[in-house]
Amino acid sequence: MRTFAIAVVAALIAVPAAAQEKPIKLKPGPGLDKVEANCQACHSLDYIQMNSPFLNAAGWDATVNKMINAFKAPIDEADAKAIKDYLTKIYGT
Repeated sequence: MRTFAIAVVAALIAVPAAAQEKPIKLKPGPGLDKVEANCQACHSLDYIQMNSPFLNAAGWDATVNKMINAFKAPIDEADAKAIKDYLTKIYGT
């Protein structure tokens, strides 16, 4: 019973915090639809904005490949290319 009560309290605290989270709006460009459809299925899109100051074309390529190969993101080759192109062009250094 105590574990259940702790879980309920934790949920009640988390709900207002999640409600205050601002939606992430990425810059427009070709491939944005593929990024939104594939990337945010697993993580917040703020990951892209947080890493953009550090990643060039090779970095974005490695990041997308890591998501597919290490984390098993179900992204097909055509979408992966569109995602890499978008990230490199819009958020690359």
